[in-house]
Amino acid sequence: MADDADALRAEIRACRVCAEALAAGPRPIVQFSAMSRIVIIGQAPGTRVHESGVPWDDASGERLRDWTGLSQDLFYDPAIVALVPMGFCYPGTGASGDLPPRPECAPLWHDRVLALLPDDRLTLLVGQYAQSRYLAPRGKQTMTAAVRGFASHGGAIFPLPHPSWRSTGWMQKNPWFEADVLPVLRDEVRARLD
Repeated sequence: MADDADALRAEIRACRVCAEALAAGPRPIVQFSAMSRIVIIGQAPGTRVHESGVPWDDASGERLRDWTGLSQDLFYDPAIVALVPMGFCYPGTGASGDLPPRPECAPLWHDRVLALLPDDRLTLLVGQYAQSRYLAPRGKQTMTAAVRGFASHGGAIFPLPHPSWRSTGWMQKNPWFEADVLPVLRDEVRARLD
């Protein structure tokens, strides 16, 4: 199984499927092993992550680590945490921030990555793109409604807002997130570490 994970990581990192659409060029960024029991499915790398090659190597990553209660060492241990974005490469900048994740990545790679991971994993769906793909369609459910309904997933899936600076205002408007969601999330994370 470990050999399968090594081979798949190498295949992903060599991917050039959407190279022509990436102004900064392809640099697929992913972290996982066959033992990863916590899976974080985010959006796509930003400019800083594209430059460093380290997933969540920015202020959003600091906030996400705080939310989960994971130290930097645990967060970056692929035997514990898989970091699998919806788009593996930096998509570039648009009028109001980074462009959406490239649509090719998730259909091309996610099923293969997730098939290698333990069945009893905890999956964090960070942001609207991951939630749109992995949560059953519920009409036009907002991200806020998805996060508020975290308990309906039985502790195996946690929808979360994207931890960018923009989430500061969202958290102020939704104090239940810190009071009700984060303590349960941290308990579920700790349970996967035992």
